[in-house]
Amino acid sequence: MAAAIVVLFHLLGFTSSIHAVMSTRTSQGAIAWAVSLNTFPYLAVPAYWVFGRSKFEGYVIARRSTDVRNDDIEREVVQTATPYLVPEGEGAEAAAAAEGLARMPVLGGNAVELLIDGDATFESIFRGIDEAKEYVLVQFYIVHDDGLGRALKERLIAKAKEGVRVYFLYDEIGSHSLPESYRAELRDAGAEVSEFNTRKGRRNRFQLNFRNHRKIVIADGRVAWIGGHNVGDEYLGKDPKFGHWRDTHLRIEGPAVLKAQISFSEDWHWATETLPKLNWAARPAPDGSDARVLVIPTGPADELESANLMFVHAINSAQKRIWIASPYFVPEHSVIVALQLAGLRGVDVRILIPDEPDHMMVYLAAYSYFDEAGQTGVNFYRYTDGFLHEKTMLIDEGVAAVGTANFDNRSFRLNFEITAIVADPAFAAEVEQMFEDDFKRSRLMEQGEYGRKPWWFRLGVRVARLTSPVL
Repeated sequence: MAAAIVVLFHLLGFTSSIHAVMSTRTSQGAIAWAVSLNTFPYLAVPAYWVFGRSKFEGYVIARRSTDVRNDDIEREVVQTATPYLVPEGEGAEAAAAAEGLARMPVLGGNAVELLIDGDATFESIFRGIDEAKEYVLVQFYIVHDDGLGRALKERLIAKAKEGVRVYFLYDEIGSHSLPESYRAELRDAGAEVSEFNTRKGRRNRFQLNFRNHRKIVIADGRVAWIGGHNVGDEYLGKDPKFGHWRDTHLRIEGPAVLKAQISFSEDWHWATETLPKLNWAARPAPDGSDARVLVIPTGPADELESANLMFVHAINSAQKRIWIASPYFVPEHSVIVALQLAGLRGVDVRILIPDEPDHMMVYLAAYSYFDEAGQTGVNFYRYTDGFLHEKTMLIDEGVAAVGTANFDNRSFRLNFEITAIVADPAFAAEVEQMFEDDFKRSRLMEQGEYGRKPWWFRLGVRVARLTSPVL
């Protein structure tokens, strides 16, 4: 019996190594998996089938199902949004060149509002939910059954009882502690509730590595909220471990909301095999605002590595500056090269990250990149006033981005994410002031800081970097 198990594992290791060679994204990764699968199959085989894949199977097929017609919805949205298309040559290069990734053009006629920290964010979201007349779409990675979580639940229950349709979607891994009673109360009030079903599909059954990391709220197809906040008291700064929770969200009103709604619709269909009946007519912001906005959903079901391409293009398009804030800094090699080249051509490159970690392996892995990029003029700032969790970017004088994607391999390759790129000088000026305030609460890392760390710390950094593809 024991001999049969040994033979079975080695056969599985061999066949798995063939799969790894054929499908792993980089040659280094393919070699590492092939060697480990054939040498240590007892450990490597389970690890490979849980963590080894970077493509989420079945989602694209579901999206293009003849029963669903999501592609038809996209075409309809583009047609109805024709009056708000930005004339050629007038869109910001950093946004316009990303249209292919979004499968949607840059759209004008939008009003945007920068929401700094949790109080401002949830005050705006709750007001939007209270004002909804037809439906509310809610999607978060993490939802806690605490003060903020219950406040959200109560508002959604109230709207459902008014006859407003409520759709509530959550990631089952991020929200693993959300009790059934929370969901049952929503369902009893008439809301539709579903987990994302990350392991749905034959080839996803054993995968624990994919996450739906999107945070989206939409009211009536008119207003959307996108950003870094999840639902929990810590996002209001009430966790004594982290103290002040520094995060950013974005409120969008106008035609660009429809792309966020398409993203939610596709995720909802994957989870439930149904499509909610939604409004798809493009409507401009009522105050006459004309911010140009491009909403880009990215994820492991994309044919291209969309998140990585988005960041590389943004860095390459910068002429004067690119400032990036992210809680995690474990980027692809192509991103490091783009940052180095930007620094060498004189671009003001600043990376803002936390000074205190919430995930030690990610915190350690980030150190391995600092000297590498810092030698070419890239400056790293560590935020010291609590925990920094925002995912924002400022490009030159007129383009800014707010979204859910971290600056790491997980967001680039394994998570479903969403980012809004805004081409509007007034909004960019607000984001600039936000960054300046954050820099005042940060310390500039010195060149060679990593080299002065003790040997055991540097060993931990190198080990952590080896695990970066699944962090």
